[in-house]
Amino acid sequence: MSDENKAGEKWMDKLRHHYRMVIMNDETFEEVSSYKLSLLNVYIMISSVVVLVALLIIGLIVFTPLKRYIPGYGDDRVHSELMEMNEGLQAMEEQLAAQKAYTDNFRRILVGNVETEAEVGEEAIASPDSLQSVARIEEDELLREETKLTEQIQARELSELDGSYRSREIPLEQLYFVPPVSGIISAVFEPEIRHFGTDVLAPKNTPVKSAMDGFVFFSDWTVETGLTIGVQNANDVITLYKHNSALLKKMGDYVKAGEALAIIGNSGMESDGPHLHFELWHRGQPVDPMLYLNFE
Repeated sequence: MSDENKAGEKWMDKLRHHYRMVIMNDETFEEVSSYKLSLLNVYIMISSVVVLVALLIIGLIVFTPLKRYIPGYGDDRVHSELMEMNEGLQAMEEQLAAQKAYTDNFRRILVGNVETEAEVGEEAIASPDSLQSVARIEEDELLREETKLTEQIQARELSELDGSYRSREIPLEQLYFVPPVSGIISAVFEPEIRHFGTDVLAPKNTPVKSAMDGFVFFSDWTVETGLTIGVQNANDVITLYKHNSALLKKMGDYVKAGEALAIIGNSGMESDGPHLHFELWHRGQPVDPMLYLNFE
């Protein structure tokens, strides 16, 4: 028999050799328990524990969300969910940005902080690649989408009262406007000095009437214009009524032409006496109300 075989048999004999492990009380030396062990048994037991722990860890990784925290672990389903969530987040961000631009545009209209064509410049207006032009186009598109929906709702209700009403584009000259109040004109339309409406003096407690049918999209207080109410009308028309002493309608209300919206007043920093500041906007641009309404 070779030396290698003898060495192997001796090693196996050592593994099979039994030992006695005794547990004794340290004070009385009383034997508490004893175990008969061999190196082979200890090796098998340790190996079994290692295998069980490894299987447990693998099971936790495979069947629980812990696998997401392992770098490089591939999970197509998780990746697709993350992509969908990312796309949804981007869509929400775009929608939020569009809504912010839309509300900011209305806010500028309410306080009169808008750019005139002269300020924008002919080059910026003519160039479709300019940033100002793009921003104005986006706001205008948002306004068109909103007014189209409003126009469809109004068309259904107005068709019951007026068979001649159509949802198509109608020139302002062909629309009928009810004068909000009757009185003396104290200030006319002057966009050069950012006065985008007409000021009308009227007696105290005079009701301010809606110029057209529409939905109230703003009814609140602003520092510059005081108690202000805005109505989204058909045909891409917006009417604003500023410096009131009281508001009779709230946001979302549907009003008819001639229906009382507010009470004439003197609220806001830009007012120096009781009057109505009335503005008429068409497709995002202010127009002179006196061209279409008679306030006398």
